[in-house]
Amino acid sequence: MKNLNEFNLTEAVTALHRDIDNTRLKVVMDSLVKHLHDFARDVSLTESEWMAGIEFLTAVGQICSPTRQEFILLSDTLGLSMLVNAMNQRKPAGCTESTVLGPFHTDDAPPAANGEDIAAGAPGDPCFVRCTVRNDAGEPLKGARVDVWQADEAGNYDVQYAGDDRRARALLRTDDGGAFWFWSIVANQYPIPHDGPVGKMLDALGRHPWRPAHLHFMIDAEGYPRLTTHVFRNGDPYLDSDAVLAVRSSLIADWVRHEPGQAPDGSRQDTPYYTLEYDFVLSRERDVPAPASH
Repeated sequence: MKNLNEFNLTEAVTALHRDIDNTRLKVVMDSLVKHLHDFARDVSLTESEWMAGIEFLTAVGQICSPTRQEFILLSDTLGLSMLVNAMNQRKPAGCTESTVLGPFHTDDAPPAANGEDIAAGAPGDPCFVRCTVRNDAGEPLKGARVDVWQADEAGNYDVQYAGDDRRARALLRTDDGGAFWFWSIVANQYPIPHDGPVGKMLDALGRHPWRPAHLHFMIDAEGYPRLTTHVFRNGDPYLDSDAVLAVRSSLIADWVRHEPGQAPDGSRQDTPYYTLEYDFVLSRERDVPAPASH
């Protein structure tokens, strides 16, 4: 451990890991140290830049709260969240693709029956959503658990307001035909929280904080891997520059505007409303080989 310098320091650190019992931990930590050291050498990192990085990460941690996860925002905006997702959620052709979870999922979404208005007072234009859940053999998946959540027309999720009211999120179950349906509000684009260190980073990089309009879905069916995904609104101006890089073409759908009248569920709508239809296909395979690199 004597006479360490910029050329042999990396090997000295990884040598300290040789007695780690956890093989996976050793692999991860050895690689992390090597890549961090190579990064510092590659950019000739200065001491002031290193300290600025420490202060930035400290600020990211300090702004985190039970309703705001700045580290997830950092991971999302750097593309790391989608990279990890893409590697771990490979799907066979024809199956619904996965995207990032995002920082605003909660574990206390209220249960709702099919056909209910899950907006619960969240502001926005009314929207009727009808979807099906099937497997890749075309068989409907009865009783699948569907967790859905979205932002309101102001671009905020319920957890970003004071209080514990849950709005524009719910837990539903598919019927015998694998269908579920509900009323909510139209999805609109919104900026990720950018009043903190991640926002300052985006400003410095000349990047915007906007996400295209979308609905979040998390679907669990017995015997199938969980699907966590978004459905994005076709025509949104931010589809090609999503701040968290989560858009996939197969997940883009049309929100169709209708004049007042009878809605698909038979109800009478006195104001214009929208409809969204989407079919989810779950994979029966849990391990899909990695595609060839390009």
